[in-house]
Amino acid sequence: MSTELRFEILSRDSGTRARAGLLHTAHGTIETPCFMPVGTAGSVKGITQEQLERLGAQIILGNTYHLYLRPGHEVIREMGGLHRFMSWPHPILTDSGGYQVMSLKGLGRVTEDGVQFRSHLDGSAHFLSPERAVEIQMALGPDIMMTLDECVEYPASTETMHRAMKLTSRWARRAKEAWKKERASGVGGRVSENPNSDLGAGNSTGVPASLPTPGSRHPVLFGIVQGGMDMNLRRESAEEIMEIGFEGYAIGGLSVGEPKAETYDVAEHTAGLLPADHPRYLMGVGTPEDLLEGVKRGIDMFDCVMPTRNARNGSVFTSQGKLVIKNARFARDPLPLDPACECEVCRRYSRAYIRHLFLAREMLGATLATLHNLYFYLDTMRKIRQAILSGGFEKYYSRVRAGP
Repeated sequence: MSTELRFEILSRDSGTRARAGLLHTAHGTIETPCFMPVGTAGSVKGITQEQLERLGAQIILGNTYHLYLRPGHEVIREMGGLHRFMSWPHPILTDSGGYQVMSLKGLGRVTEDGVQFRSHLDGSAHFLSPERAVEIQMALGPDIMMTLDECVEYPASTETMHRAMKLTSRWARRAKEAWKKERASGVGGRVSENPNSDLGAGNSTGVPASLPTPGSRHPVLFGIVQGGMDMNLRRESAEEIMEIGFEGYAIGGLSVGEPKAETYDVAEHTAGLLPADHPRYLMGVGTPEDLLEGVKRGIDMFDCVMPTRNARNGSVFTSQGKLVIKNARFARDPLPLDPACECEVCRRYSRAYIRHLFLAREMLGATLATLHNLYFYLDTMRKIRQAILSGGFEKYYSRVRAGP
């Protein structure tokens, strides 16, 4: 691995593939297994960076597609890179934007060269190639960036899955070459300072007054394994992506409508093919149950929009299961969202009050639900990690799966 990324495994569970480690990046060390809150457009919806820090978020995810369209990667480069632009001095991972482009029904077309698409904002025409995705991400300046891949919907024919998997491999090789050229030239990592910005000054959360100098490090590149639900294609894809060689490996193309059992089987199969000394990232997954099941199968990194998206719709995750807080049964409920939760929301506010906020369409309702849901996800990962470190993961797993 490069000097910009180092993965250290501290403990392995004896009965499963679960492991706990440290992922050292240019902007800080991440305790794994970890969950990455999704900050699609440079913001985790509904809450501030200070609140994210208090929740214990160690890394967040930004979306290349959305940041490219608005405000534009060149603007972010000129502002000192994404860390400085959004005042987040901790690790950031950016995805390639491929999934978003391909999910635009009728607005995108895949070719050998890349993806032609129209902006969902104004209909303008754009083109995203493996090289362009690298160029944009280098301008954003995250700690970890992803290769462009093709993700197919479920169900898909073997022929479709095979074609997409092979295209992903060819794109990965092109992305790796573009990444090497960008690093050699230094262009991608050179972003301008903003002399008028003193981000984090006077912050009680420990954010330094001066963020790390933009351009002093270069983003590392993760490869993505595809292949749909076909185990043979997953093996072939893993072999091809590993032959190219990346700093970490992601499992893509899951949580696209397939049954949970298939998600877990493919994740376990694929994780077992990947190098044990590199971080493994399961993209876009999922529920708290999915995190537990993924860790059991050897996954180190997760991201998903569920905790924030569900929160905005009034659904909260608790130790007793998911609650739809807008339901009438909570109108006079004095209990917190989750009596077993220690987050700042559950220590102060009642279900009845939060339900009232949603029905009154007060912005605070979504904010409080978001704070709780993110705390619940991050705390779940902390508990899983501690169970692995203490040698009690299997007992913890059995207790959680048994339910309340």
